[in-house]
Amino acid sequence: MTRPKNSLLVELPLLVWLVVVWGALWGDFGPGNLVVGLVLALLVTWVLYLPPVQLSGRFDPFQFLLFAVTFVWQVAKASFEVMLIAVVVGPRARNAVVGVRLRTRSDLLLTATGHTMTLIPGSLVVEVDRAAGTLYFHALNVRSPQEAEDFRRSALQVEAAWIRIMGTPEELAALRAEQRGGGASGADRRDTAAISSPVTASQQIVGSRRDDAPAGAPGDTPGTTPTDSSEEDRP
Repeated sequence: MTRPKNSLLVELPLLVWLVVVWGALWGDFGPGNLVVGLVLALLVTWVLYLPPVQLSGRFDPFQFLLFAVTFVWQVAKASFEVMLIAVVVGPRARNAVVGVRLRTRSDLLLTATGHTMTLIPGSLVVEVDRAAGTLYFHALNVRSPQEAEDFRRSALQVEAAWIRIMGTPEELAALRAEQRGGGASGADRRDTAAISSPVTASQQIVGSRRDDAPAGAPGDTPGTTPTDSSEEDRP
């Protein structure tokens, strides 16, 4: 692939960053180690060349700041909720694989949404269908179709937050039109990048105190596959 003549200048910040990361990983910022890091950085950026990521050309710093603040809060909140589920529910927790079809087909937003949901305790990306724009999550203690739907809404809210931050003008306009038309939850209808946790401890733990499983299994909802970890159901 032919590279533009100014590619080295354009990639200089990336090369510097890769060299700094290399030195930090080894804990050695000596000249010899940094030269090795530079050689490897050039190898990665020139020989193992990947297509550039398509950017939207917009970035909203206010929405990003709001997102960052709520993200830190939700990580702390979800960590506490997961601890409660582990202590109170224990092996009776019923998990599920939940498919969430996103609005966007952008690789950048798809990745940002998946990583955000994974960093918030209670969920983990297990599969990505890039062509369909669908993420599949292993969700903690999802015991009913309604809880699976609540999880989907939380994932779509995270995606909406990233669209407000750096989505294309067309994606942002489509999101606002969807919200005006009532296609989003009440939390999403506000033009804000605040997010909510995919784990709701109060609902999950109350449901786990029942002796019997709910009548509706997670598998009854399209795109949801139960992964039961209950001791009573094991052979």
